Amino acid sequence: MKPFLPSEKYFGELELVHSFYGAMPTGVTVSETGRIFVCFPKWGDDVKFTVGEIVENTLQPYPDVQTNVENYEDITMTFISVQSVVADGRGTLWVLDTAAPNFSEPIKGGAKLVAVDLETNTIRKVYTFSEDVVLATTYLNDVRFDFRVGKAGYAYITDSSSKGPGAIIVVDLSTGHAFRRLNGANSTSPDPYFLPKVEGRILMNRNKDGSTSRFTLASDSLAISPDGKTVYFAPLTSRHLFSISTEALRDKTIPDTDLPYHVEYWGEKGASDGMITDAKGTVYAGDYENNSIRKIWPDGTMETIAHDPRILWPDTFSIGPDRYLYVIVNQLHRQARFHYGKDLREKPYSLLRMKIDELPASTYTL
Repeated sequence: MKPFLPSEKYFGELELVHSFYGAMPTGVTVSETGRIFVCFPKWGDDVKFTVGEIVENTLQPYPDVQTNVENYEDITMTFISVQSVVADGRGTLWVLDTAAPNFSEPIKGGAKLVAVDLETNTIRKVYTFSEDVVLATTYLNDVRFDFRVGKAGYAYITDSSSKGPGAIIVVDLSTGHAFRRLNGANSTSPDPYFLPKVEGRILMNRNKDGSTSRFTLASDSLAISPDGKTVYFAPLTSRHLFSISTEALRDKTIPDTDLPYHVEYWGEKGASDGMITDAKGTVYAGDYENNSIRKIWPDGTMETIAHDPRILWPDTFSIGPDRYLYVIVNQLHRQARFHYGKDLREKPYSLLRMKIDELPASTYTL
C-alpha cells in the first residue's frame, strides 16, 4: 500500500460552458443579453471561421460565413485573423482583426476594429489604421471602450508586439483618428528579467532546428475602470500591473517622453494574459504560471479566487449579465513553437466560468 503524501490544494468552483475540438480559441465575450462570442486567430490551426457564436452549445460563424472568408478585394469588410472580440453592453460586438496570421507583418489595410450591430448582425462601421499606428511589427491584442468622452467615445488597444515596441493605441471613435501612446515605454515592454515558468517548466521559443530564444511579448492585458477614467495594463511576459488615466492617454499635448510619469505601478499580480473589471472596479486577471485566477481590489489588495489544474493558460476574460466570470483556457504554452515543433496541446480547449456575483463594468453612463 502506497503511503499518503500531502499534495497541492486546489480551489474555486469552475463550470464547463463549452468544449472546443477544432481550432484554438483566444477571445470570449458575453453580451448584455447573454450571447456568447468567441474568436480563433490563425496561428497554424485549421480555422474554419475566425469569429463564432455559441448557439445552443453549437459553434456558428459570426456574423456569417462570407465575412469570415478573407477577401483581398474587400479587405476592410472581411475578417483575416481576429484576436479579440468585445461586446460593449449596448448592442455592439467589436471585432479586433490583427490581419497578421501566424504573427506575420500585418497585411496592408487589413488591421482593423469592426463594429457589428447585434440586432441586425451586420457590420455597422470599420476603423482602419495608418502605417504610423499599426507598424510592421504590430500585433493588435485587446481592446476596451469608454463612450462617455468625445462625440462617440474612445477605444484603447494594446500592441503586444514580440519584435517591436509595445504601446497602447488610442482611437477617437467619432473621427477614426488613432495614435500610439507609451510607445516602447518600460510599462508596455516585456520585463527583461522575467523568465516564465508554466507547468513547472521554463517557457521559451524552441524551434524545430533546435535553436532557442526568450519568449517576449509586450503590452497585452487590458482593463478599464467602471468610470472610464483609468486603464489597467500589463505586458504578457511580466508579472507587473500598471495603470494610467485615460485623460492622459488622450491628451496629445503630453509628449510620450513625459507620459511614463503618469503611469502608476501596482506591484506584482502574477503573469497574466486576459484581464477584466467588474462594476465595482475590481480587476480580475489570470496567472498562467500558477493555473490561477486573481482579483485585485481598487485599494490594491489581491486574492486568488481559483486555483485549478484545468486552468491551463487562462486567456481572455468576460463578465456576463448572469454575474459569472467567463474565461478561455487554451493551453497556449503547449503550442509547437515552444516545443521544438511538437504540438503538445490536448483537445478539447475550454470555456469555463465561475460565479462572482458582480456585473461587468459599464462603458457608458447609466
